[in-house]
Amino acid sequence: MTAVLDADLLLRGTRTLLASWEAYANGSPGAAVIRLAGVTAAVFPNDPERSVYNNAVLAPHLGRSERSDALDAMESAYASAAVGRFAAWVHETDIAMRTDLLARGYRIDTATRAMGMAVDDVRPPPRLLELPPPEWSAYLRFLVRDGAPAGLLEGVRPGVFHPLIARCHGEDVAAGLAFDVGSDCGIYNVGTLPHARRRGLGTAVTAFLVRAAAARGCRTASLQSTEMGERVYGAVGFRDLGRILEYVPPGAE
Repeated sequence: MTAVLDADLLLRGTRTLLASWEAYANGSPGAAVIRLAGVTAAVFPNDPERSVYNNAVLAPHLGRSERSDALDAMESAYASAAVGRFAAWVHETDIAMRTDLLARGYRIDTATRAMGMAVDDVRPPPRLLELPPPEWSAYLRFLVRDGAPAGLLEGVRPGVFHPLIARCHGEDVAAGLAFDVGSDCGIYNVGTLPHARRRGLGTAVTAFLVRAAAARGCRTASLQSTEMGERVYGAVGFRDLGRILEYVPPGAE
């Protein structure tokens, strides 16, 4: 397969991420993903999604007036929904947008690392896992056990995402989620319960998700990683595409 450039992987991953937010919004009352000039804002006014998915992706390397307009539009979208806490996502290379956010009183709350890969590059062969049927209801129960708010994503229609659950000694101990857009597969929410960690389960679940995506015809896979997960995803074959800095507005708790 022709090598995929990092810039293309980042673009594919962003497109898939935004589409996944739209799928979440379809199952959350009053929620919407609003695509505006220079920014796409996921607006979730109601719990439990309100505490997780109020995020906006700012387009990279805009001109001065375009940056100002994008920030105004983002703030207006959240103000209209009475959402006071949200995160503005900016790639670390976009110095101008970062400077404008700081000038408005925003601060960095957290950061993740964008990662991507060609599915043909997946490594190593995943360890054997006990994989129960990937039922959406079982996946939602695992999310809550892994620390997600009760009821998160319960309104999402089964079949929209591809969940994977790993079981050990009859207990669901690790899981992850895949979502296809075109030839890219986004991989999200890979998690392992605390007592089952350090056994390679997160790596194995991720590798299985990538291989399953390849079987469905995807050519690339994408995700956003916490610092703790970078080694796990790197072991599968994901490449570093730069940090995504998440800025929150002044006064956000």
